[in-house]
Amino acid sequence: MFEHQHPSEIVETALIIHPVFTNVPVPERGDIEQAIGEACGLAEAIKLQVCHTMRANIGRITPGYLFGKGTRDNIAEAIKEFEPDIVMVNFTLSPVQQRNLEKQFNTKIIDRTGLILEIFGARAQTKEGRIQVELAQLEYQKSRLVKAWSHLERQRGGQSFVGGPGESQIELDRRMIAGRISNLKKELIKVRKTRELGRKARERVPFPVIALVGYTNAGKSTLFNKLTGSDVFAKDLLFATLDPTMRRMELPSGRDIILSDTVGFITDLPTHLIEAFRATLDQTQHADMIFHVRDATQTDYESHKKDVIKIMKDLGIEYEADNRIFEVINKIDICSENRLIEIKREAQYESNVIPVSAHTGEGLDNLLETIDDFLSRHSKSISYHLPLSDGKALAWLHRHAEVINTKQGADAAEVLVHIDPANQNKFEGLFPYAPVIQKNGSTKDS
Repeated sequence: MFEHQHPSEIVETALIIHPVFTNVPVPERGDIEQAIGEACGLAEAIKLQVCHTMRANIGRITPGYLFGKGTRDNIAEAIKEFEPDIVMVNFTLSPVQQRNLEKQFNTKIIDRTGLILEIFGARAQTKEGRIQVELAQLEYQKSRLVKAWSHLERQRGGQSFVGGPGESQIELDRRMIAGRISNLKKELIKVRKTRELGRKARERVPFPVIALVGYTNAGKSTLFNKLTGSDVFAKDLLFATLDPTMRRMELPSGRDIILSDTVGFITDLPTHLIEAFRATLDQTQHADMIFHVRDATQTDYESHKKDVIKIMKDLGIEYEADNRIFEVINKIDICSENRLIEIKREAQYESNVIPVSAHTGEGLDNLLETIDDFLSRHSKSISYHLPLSDGKALAWLHRHAEVINTKQGADAAEVLVHIDPANQNKFEGLFPYAPVIQKNGSTKDS
């Protein structure tokens, strides 16, 4: 399922432990094999070679260790047999649990949150993204006296947390960390002000924005590349996209839009990590349409949707009530026949469900038509009086709006168009002299 790293790229080996809470009803546990596969994908995304995976049944949580004594004995045997460089627990450990497990196993331990932070740190490219990730790492690590101080190692030119700093690094004065956090927060405020100015500038001269969101590895970047002809990094790899990517594209109708690719969501994303999504998801909150890209091949198909709904709610977007949201069901070329039948049946009755294959291009014509239809429904019918001498204004309207009718007079033409609010603002900014008669009955003189 996940693409494996080339042997020459492998840094260290990892043993993955997936806790299974036996007192939780089976349906709420999700697909265990899928969860373990995802954990392997997280490890491989940071170039760790998975040497072994194991389930660890937990009937009752042992506060200081998470696992009971018998389970810890089994883990110790696996560590002795496979000799991993690091043990990854597919769960969020408390600082005490992490320290105690490290002491008992005499092995480096990292939990799910720490591993995701490492991936974020490796993938963030923008200044804001890097600041947010480092802040999240510092907040996460300041209470954990363990050998996972990767952000400090990177500043010193190190490779990753797997190398491990010495004891003197672990005992570093915490005032230095607090000072670094304070400085980063001040820097982040400045960067955000700059980004907000950039967003307002785009709103003054805008095109409609279509944002792609969804569970990580659902195929958002592949779809983005297929639609825009771009070459954004798209691999069968978790968190292949972290920073926002935007491209202008033209719909078959001639309308220009901006397509925005975003970071993938994931199960049990800790609340304090949501902040690291802000840079890439800011555009989503202001988008004209939101495409939730779903992977039709996943056994956890429905639970992944719940995860996306939860995170979007944390970002202030009410999924079920927002008419901008459409579900793009991807990978229909390789999903099971039963799943395909279900998806096509749903698409027949739900206008916001669009089956596609970003790989083969199947269904993309319907997707583009859906964009056009939605934007047209939210367009206004407006008449512009344009001087006959101004061919540029008329040509602009033909490119960026739907020209319904043109009545030519002696020295001017009345042009009736369907135009969305974004392009209306742009047109009136470029051609401010044009009187406007709005077809809702009101009249405005520009």
